[in-house]
Amino acid sequence: MLRSGRIAYTNDLPIYAAFDAGAVRFPGALVSDVPANLNRMLLEGRLDLSPISAFAYAANPDVLALLPGLCIGSRKDVWSVVCVSRLPLSGLHGAEIAVTRESASGLNLLRVLLERRYGVRANFVESDDPFGVAASGRPALLIGDRAIDAQQTFTPAHVHDLGTHWHEWTGRDMVYAVWAVRRDVLATHRDEVARALDALVAAQRWGEENAEAVLIAAQAKHPRPAGFYASYYATLNFAFDEAARAGLAHYIRELHAAGRIGSLAAVEPEEFVVHR
Repeated sequence: MLRSGRIAYTNDLPIYAAFDAGAVRFPGALVSDVPANLNRMLLEGRLDLSPISAFAYAANPDVLALLPGLCIGSRKDVWSVVCVSRLPLSGLHGAEIAVTRESASGLNLLRVLLERRYGVRANFVESDDPFGVAASGRPALLIGDRAIDAQQTFTPAHVHDLGTHWHEWTGRDMVYAVWAVRRDVLATHRDEVARALDALVAAQRWGEENAEAVLIAAQAKHPRPAGFYASYYATLNFAFDEAARAGLAHYIRELHAAGRIGSLAAVEPEEFVVHR
């Protein structure tokens, strides 16, 4: 039985709500955690496949293979990956920025934006409570539900949506998470991986066809103002399509140019026959 991760934020519900509702059965075990922990568990072999940070894939293409069809990305705004700062990003040279321990893609996107777009070098300090740091008026990187909290708490001009900054700079999609499988698992359990992928694709389709159920599940998990989740999910992209792959390729090139990865990982996923 394959062990698969799932992201412990509301942004995974358009896919995973189907499993929670019993509408689709996942042929394996699902382990919920934050992206950084899922990255670690997959690389250590404690998971077989998982959604992981795009950065984790880009840094480990010899260990991991991309799965087709799915990603978590944005065409433009993302809402759930933000830097809270009273200064614009271009004004953060030499600043200390508190960063969440939960994300690799968000941290490296912020680093790329600061260094490659704005010519800024900042000091990143891991924090157990970056939201508290932001509330005290100091710069902080937030992701997931705490980033959404920031959107609803702090002065809008102080909440810098990194998806927006990326799109304004590159004109590209941004991909924050991809689905990947360990290459050793793929070599020995390809049919099981294909069945897991079938289930994920079916779950995504169920989420699209049962949008109201997904919204109810999100509201039950983390209550927000009326209409919030419909607007939020409309900002996200879950299709690992041509535009998403082009955005991921651009992100990987910028990571390489910034010295964050040693080589350029491919963005074409493995080929499977997916029964839709």
